[in-house]
Amino acid sequence: MSALVRAEGVHKHYGRNHVLKGIDLSLEEGQVMCLVGPSGSGKSTFLRCVNHLEAINRGRLWVDGELIGYRQSAEALHELGDKEVCRQRERIGMVFQSFNLFPHYTALENVALGPSLVKKESRAAATAHAEELLRRVGLGDKLHSYPARLSGGQQQRVAIARALAMRPRLMLFDEPTSALDPELVGEVLDVMRGLAGDGMTMIVVTHEMAFAREVGDTLVFMDDGVIVESGDPREVLARPRHQRTQAFLSKVL
Repeated sequence: MSALVRAEGVHKHYGRNHVLKGIDLSLEEGQVMCLVGPSGSGKSTFLRCVNHLEAINRGRLWVDGELIGYRQSAEALHELGDKEVCRQRERIGMVFQSFNLFPHYTALENVALGPSLVKKESRAAATAHAEELLRRVGLGDKLHSYPARLSGGQQQRVAIARALAMRPRLMLFDEPTSALDPELVGEVLDVMRGLAGDGMTMIVVTHEMAFAREVGDTLVFMDDGVIVESGDPREVLARPRHQRTQAFLSKVL
């Protein structure tokens, strides 16, 4: 296997706030990495750096062998233009806490829109693929429903289908169940389990430790902008080595 995602010495500042302090990690193709840690530890910021929603201040990030957000000339880095960054993002799907669906479009139209506009797929091809994806996430009976008629869990599954419609190599999930009522969490996690089973490479920021234990190949515990501990999720959750990891897990397990 080859590393699909590689981070070397990634730093991110917001003014004087040093949010990421030298992140080094790699993720092999077909694997699932779960990022856990307290609020403000830098997990979501790192995720947003992976697809250049946030520009890093130092270090390097590669996805599928391509430097993300920059091109290198001699010893200097030059930030890519919007068009080039958008091209890179086509291979990186992202699902946020909030669903961000277009309220005036049906589920089917929400999912088909990206391939039609960005990839210039025909309307018929984009719609057929969107229908296939919605059935895959268990919403074959909601194709023509508007977001307001869908539960939070259903809307999040539409959002996952929308990200998959761009045929990404990598999926990023930023606490995808945190905005859901507890009884709706399972249906979204089931879809994510299915994606993992199909071999989708995924980075998941989550507080769902049972999901991390069951599905994750690697668990990364972050605190104060650094990686404190990482390893096999079952090992880290059962026998955390670092005192900070132990303290965090004692509150969430």
